[in-house]
Amino acid sequence: MTHLLFLPGAGGAAEFWHPLGRLLPDTYAKTYLNWPGLGHEAHRPGLDSLDALTAYAAARLQDDTVIVAQSMGGIFALRLALLYPQRVKKLVLTAASGGIDVMRFGASDWRPAYRAEYPQAATWITAARADHTAEISSIAQPALLLWGDADTVSPVAVGRHLAGLLRDSRLQVIAGGTHSFAQDRAAEIAPLVENFLKA
Repeated sequence: MTHLLFLPGAGGAAEFWHPLGRLLPDTYAKTYLNWPGLGHEAHRPGLDSLDALTAYAAARLQDDTVIVAQSMGGIFALRLALLYPQRVKKLVLTAASGGIDVMRFGASDWRPAYRAEYPQAATWITAARADHTAEISSIAQPALLLWGDADTVSPVAVGRHLAGLLRDSRLQVIAGGTHSFAQDRAAEIAPLVENFLKA
């Protein structure tokens, strides 16, 4: 059975993906991961870096996993695809940073608003940097890239750049989609994701 591993963004809440997950068939096994210490999620000792959270997510991989990742979750999705190519079969990235420098593509700085909304979030998250540009072209897994054209945190230009780096990818732009369109407009993207999973 295909396993869907849902990774949230820096907000950390697994619930972000519940609207989409409910719309996808029950023939898929589904795991909704949270990020301890991020957003309003409770802190856990040792989970205090990108590397630690990569290992935390890797422990949830199964033999036929499709990773569905939002925003910062895209960093972990790409890392897992690189580290575990036999277990990660496909990628669905929505409004992701994807381990590249999004600021060079006109992205707004999300950190001040994040810190204001989540004052108890781990301090390391707003200082963390990851650039996997040099490695992304070695990812062979098929990838569906979903981007909103009204997203200022991860503009469509980021999605286009990732589409150019990934070997097997398709970019779908959601008209009027903001950074949270994957949650807010789950009914609209569910057919796109399901078709990709069946392909």
